[in-house]
Amino acid sequence: MKAERPDGLGGLDRLGDQVRALASGDVTSRQLVERSLRRIAATQPTLNAFRRVRAEAALEEADEADRLLAAGERRPLLGVPVAVKDDMDVAGEPTAFGCPGDFPPQDADSEAVRRLRAAGAVIIGKTNTPELGQWPVTDGPAFGVTRNPWSPEHTPGGSSGGSAAAVAAGLVAGALGSDGAGSVRIPAAWTHLVGIKPQRGRISTWPEREAFHGITVHGPLARTVADAALLLQAVSGSHAGDVHRPRAVDVEAAARREPGRLRIALSLRPAFAAVRHWLSPAVREATVRTAERLEALGHEVVEEEIAYGPIGLTFLPRAMAGVRDLALQVPDPALLDPRTRATARSGRLLDAAGLLRLARAAEAPLRRRVGEMFGRYDVLLTPTTAVPPLRTGDLAGLNTRDTDAAMTAACPYAWPWNVLGWPGVSVPSGFTEGGLPMGAQLLGPAGGEPVLVSLAAQLEAERRWDERWPGGAGRAADPVSAGRAA
Repeated sequence: MKAERPDGLGGLDRLGDQVRALASGDVTSRQLVERSLRRIAATQPTLNAFRRVRAEAALEEADEADRLLAAGERRPLLGVPVAVKDDMDVAGEPTAFGCPGDFPPQDADSEAVRRLRAAGAVIIGKTNTPELGQWPVTDGPAFGVTRNPWSPEHTPGGSSGGSAAAVAAGLVAGALGSDGAGSVRIPAAWTHLVGIKPQRGRISTWPEREAFHGITVHGPLARTVADAALLLQAVSGSHAGDVHRPRAVDVEAAARREPGRLRIALSLRPAFAAVRHWLSPAVREATVRTAERLEALGHEVVEEEIAYGPIGLTFLPRAMAGVRDLALQVPDPALLDPRTRATARSGRLLDAAGLLRLARAAEAPLRRRVGEMFGRYDVLLTPTTAVPPLRTGDLAGLNTRDTDAAMTAACPYAWPWNVLGWPGVSVPSGFTEGGLPMGAQLLGPAGGEPVLVSLAAQLEAERRWDERWPGGAGRAADPVSAGRAA
């Protein structure tokens, strides 16, 4: 594993650096897009991060961005290449959401993509995700296996694994994913990135009024807190048809200010989910070290277990019904993974039995129960996952029950915040002895993104995790970094 960062085009591998270089005229959007396309082409046989690459369209968008820049126009992401997960509509491209089959091109952008374009971003392509975003690994018969830039034998996580692999390997400086049970935070932890799951409704999910019955939100993945905040700020906002429309917050400003002295609860016990949990000693140690670093920064950290209550019973009906809804929309359901079809059947049965309605009704009492802690603490700190990255293929060939048990045991800490709809930020917490990344998550109450982002930025300034890059499959196969000749 190498410690240096790639320095093609003067080391412009952070989102904010690219924005500033474009505004000053030190680089053109076409140069950045061409470099991104070269890196994608060089790494696709190894990392396999992308489902769709918009090479011709992205170059046209770059040329238009350069024309606007030359005319003096400035926007938050004008000319910057970014990627989006393949559950977001991009006009002219299919939205397969990890599924096999012949999907038609979309007529219009989703609201999140529309806002990216309004901010000036160039959409370089759509990244891989497991079938309907169900699993914390990114592989499937529709596209193969997406690998972790830190170790090709391991997964980058899921379901936003393609977006995480693309950012971690430097193919793009930022990407959007979605998080329905940790699907932004888990890949962030397993690829040494910052991943933000924002407040429900912070980023519109339109043309869906809400995604997966309210548990899924869109969120950014980036190398730094400032970059993730920049991307989040650019795409935040509601559509008139959205169910959830929270009051706006300024996360960009939060990334630039000190958080003040905070009271932080450290919790290592996950919510009950009828699965035996085992916290890896390496992950435990990394999370405790993060707590100690926060104490050294002047915060008060108190170990306290959280009273989650029966939150798991309210998650499954919403998740399974969400799979059921999407499975009905695929061109050929017979091509779906047998586990997907089984989950869709369960979703239909749970809905018919009235459990989906009861799960939604239980959300408010659960918020009151868990939210009690935020009268005593400002932030909750937990591991992002219970284990380091899984190996590719670890979930392949398992039946539905064994798959659910394996992924719940590996990733028990993220999904409760999807039920509650509240924000969380996963930050790098260290590496195993074998060099695999791990993460810790900072969790807050409704509207708590500014505090979480400010705290994460303070931690990043002390730990400087953005200076460490992978030296495995992503970079070894990339002639731009290997030859330093972008």
